[in-house]
Amino acid sequence: MGVRIVLASMISMAVLGLDVLKRLFQASSSPIRPGIVSGPRKVGNLVSISASIRRRIGILLFTNPTIAITLENPLDVIFFDNQYEKSFTGVGEDPTGDRENAQYEAWLDVSPGEDYYLLINNFSNDNSGFSIQFSGSIFIAYPDTALDCSIISNLLGPPISACEGETVTLDAMTSGATYDWQMDSGSGFQPITGEHASTLDVSQAAMYWVRVTTLAETIDSYVQVAFSAVPVANPVSDDASCSGNSTYDLSVKDAEALKSQSPSEYLVSYHESQSDAINGINILQKQYTMDFGSRPIFVRVTSLNNPKCFDATQQFQLTALETPSIDFPLEGYLCATNGSVTIGETQADSNYTYQWDTGETTPSISVTAEGDYTLIITNAQNRLSCSETAIINVTESIPPQITEVIIEDLRNNNKVTLVVENEDSFEYRLNDEPYQAAHVWYNVLPGAHTITVNDPKGCGAITEDIVVVGFPKFFTPNGDNTNSQWHIEGLSYLENPVVFIYDRYGKLMKQLTAQDIGWDGTLNGKPMPSADYWFKLTYTRASDGEQVTAKYVNNHFALKDDLAFHRLSAENPDKTY
Repeated sequence: MGVRIVLASMISMAVLGLDVLKRLFQASSSPIRPGIVSGPRKVGNLVSISASIRRRIGILLFTNPTIAITLENPLDVIFFDNQYEKSFTGVGEDPTGDRENAQYEAWLDVSPGEDYYLLINNFSNDNSGFSIQFSGSIFIAYPDTALDCSIISNLLGPPISACEGETVTLDAMTSGATYDWQMDSGSGFQPITGEHASTLDVSQAAMYWVRVTTLAETIDSYVQVAFSAVPVANPVSDDASCSGNSTYDLSVKDAEALKSQSPSEYLVSYHESQSDAINGINILQKQYTMDFGSRPIFVRVTSLNNPKCFDATQQFQLTALETPSIDFPLEGYLCATNGSVTIGETQADSNYTYQWDTGETTPSISVTAEGDYTLIITNAQNRLSCSETAIINVTESIPPQITEVIIEDLRNNNKVTLVVENEDSFEYRLNDEPYQAAHVWYNVLPGAHTITVNDPKGCGAITEDIVVVGFPKFFTPNGDNTNSQWHIEGLSYLENPVVFIYDRYGKLMKQLTAQDIGWDGTLNGKPMPSADYWFKLTYTRASDGEQVTAKYVNNHFALKDDLAFHRLSAENPDKTY
């Protein structure tokens, strides 16, 4: 003979929790082996087994040792089980949305001479079914008859798991029959007075029995009816998700929805519509991503004992607020010439509030001391808020001052070096060129130029006009037409230039223009002695037309007699005088 596998009728859309399952069967004193419940007794067309049965993803295996079947070797049975301790157990779709929840039990040894009954509670309309695998030498000897899988039936149907407050209608309709109803709520079956119709409305958990009598036969049918507590979805407060947070953790709302209800007995799920929450579909991931704006989130609290028992009456508003951005400088500078500086947001948002550590609540403030200043900017809507904090450092900055301009005139390859006091990250510009970090310029053409030194910290800028020209340091007016005249080169680059030459006592020796050949070393036709002479250069400034004196020009030279000149030339043969 083969092994008979009996499948109890599927329970559509119901999950029987462990407590309910324990009440489905009468207790037995027979010993129980791991994985197998022994000693059932037949009740009508179903089998009643020990209360120690344990839940295995909705598939229950039990045995009847009174049936003698001879097997050559034991069989192995594999079936689904929650060995990975997932939060949900059942056949089909995990209501938590975990699509990776698939568990399997190790091979279970079975013994000859037994029938194996599988009670399948199939709670989902959208499930992938289940599978059972068998192995053993019996399948070699009896490949076609080793298994006998049949489905048992029950007039009143499979065990019923309902929710408290509901009324369950038991239907034993049979043509031409009379009916007697009894119930057992724990003290044995007792007749239900006055109940002889084909249907019975019940609202109390118990084992129900009906005797259906026809002219042809008498049918006894039993059904277990259990009622699970209906959970309560408690009010959930509105909340906000600030920009910069990619997700919002919906699980933080579980405690509000459950309050004193145990999370091991009830499941909290979240949905984007009321209909989804009622139907328990399209469950949102707990790490929920949303766009800017506000939307309702619907809450469903479901009994893990019976998912038909739920409350989906609550919702809360989840708002994605924009976090204020810091778009203003985080550094401020107090200038020596100005005792205060304004820091903070100069383009305020009317929807934001501003709070300084000084106690002020304006977007920007004026400060007169160095130090760190803290500003908290908050975007608040409907008692929800997102904030950003800025720390602004204020230091003192000294305005630039030019102390010297060094002009190295090498005809058309001139170098200009600027010397300033307190070189504190200033920036420098020649004429209208871009600012630069260096304060040296090369290849400066002869003529008038403007140098600007700017403090990027906002403490001012200073400009200076310079003239780049060339002149001989010595001349020898001895009549040999070599170095006999002294003049400034590059005057043609200036407007209305005039050169004034003085002796050491300030007496005017000569006045030259750009058209003059130069000074021949005489005053009123009389040769002047060898000595140092000084000069100044004036020109018309192009920016305002004013006649000004050139600054930073090395303004003295020497008149040498012929012997002295030749001596200098012999000592410095590579130098031109």
